Amino acid sequence: MKTKPDVNLLKNFISEHDFSQTESIVVQAMKTLLEKSGAGSNFTGWVNLPSELLGSKTLLEKIKNTQQRIGKMQPDTIVVIGIGGSYLGTKAIYEALSPAFPDNSKPQLIFAGHQLDSGYHQQLIAFLRNRNPVVVAISKSGTTTEPAIAFRMVRALMEEKYGNEAAQRIVAVTDASKGALRSLCENKGYDSFVIPDDIGGRFSVLSPVGLLPIALCGFSIDQLLEGAAEAEKELTQNFTIKTNAAMLYAAARNILLEKGKSIELLATFHPQLATLSEWWKQLFGESEGKNGKGLFPASLVFSTDLHSLGQYVQDGSRILFETFISVEKPSSDIEIPTLHNDDDGLLYLEGKLMSFVNQKACEATQLAHVDGNVPVLTLNIPYIDEYSIGELLYFFEFSCALSAYSLGVNPFDQPGVEAYKQNMYRLLGKPGF
Repeated sequence: MKTKPDVNLLKNFISEHDFSQTESIVVQAMKTLLEKSGAGSNFTGWVNLPSELLGSKTLLEKIKNTQQRIGKMQPDTIVVIGIGGSYLGTKAIYEALSPAFPDNSKPQLIFAGHQLDSGYHQQLIAFLRNRNPVVVAISKSGTTTEPAIAFRMVRALMEEKYGNEAAQRIVAVTDASKGALRSLCENKGYDSFVIPDDIGGRFSVLSPVGLLPIALCGFSIDQLLEGAAEAEKELTQNFTIKTNAAMLYAAARNILLEKGKSIELLATFHPQLATLSEWWKQLFGESEGKNGKGLFPASLVFSTDLHSLGQYVQDGSRILFETFISVEKPSSDIEIPTLHNDDDGLLYLEGKLMSFVNQKACEATQLAHVDGNVPVLTLNIPYIDEYSIGELLYFFEFSCALSAYSLGVNPFDQPGVEAYKQNMYRLLGKPGF
């Protein structure tokens, strides 16, 4: 596996004795996960999903056939409708792999159904009127309020815009046999894909939930799954902290929690990974935040946030630790111009690559934060490409399950999410509430 944790900057905070004391707990969590003997074990279908999909090819062929059919329509926009795990993973992959300034060589991926802001939805409909869109609606039930409203709006526009041909431009990812969205597929004739019953939303990015829209945007889902499968192979077969990166990460997180570090900051000097951090926050927050337990997951994008929250990280309440995602080789680079003068005070940097400056800023930040009593762990990935992103996504999923089981909580339920829904349904006057 190419994703490697670096714990050298943790030496002042975690001892070898700490790791040895925690290893048996994480080993038991590993056995609980792989033997499907723990709480929520009926939602562990994601564990072997990458290798299963690459082995059978059936689903991948169906996705590619859909990609070819949709491609003939020459869409310039793919609208993904979903909330939580139904869109965050897709957005994370898309924004990691896309250029900062789109060149229109691939369809633009936009999102709806992840919030209830009226202005956003009004502007969305106005925007789509002048585009050539395809819609991917993602919902297990089809009745979750946010995506259901958005889909109703977008569906009405598509039918107005394309008439009977609208159904050919809408693809659903939903339950195999039940729910409002499944019924719409049968009544309207939408092409559809199944969300597996044994995979929960926040662990679904490597299922059709994420694979379909990423494929429609022209990225390699084969490479994505190959990276994930490599991580699956290594992480499911090694049972010691020294050889298993996920066990090491899970152990370090829980040791630091016991030492009073109750907030984990996922930090990066690569802005294209910002949404991956949002996906990570849902993954760990929903999986661990139960029964008064769990770390609070937050994220920062440096060097931007060094000029906003950097002061707090350096000198604020000492309840933080940081996990950095570091990229060994950027996808592109640029040289600082050589002007042979020092009128801007940058003579000492001219001719150097931006990646060099960015890396030194990262190293300086890590050293400063360690000096400020903030433990720092680094996850090194070689590139930002499909393979590395697939590997990193699986690494976080596996680590999350181990970490939650080590805490003694069910990684796969989210009872607290229902609290706001019940109140909202009652306030909106939904029948039965």
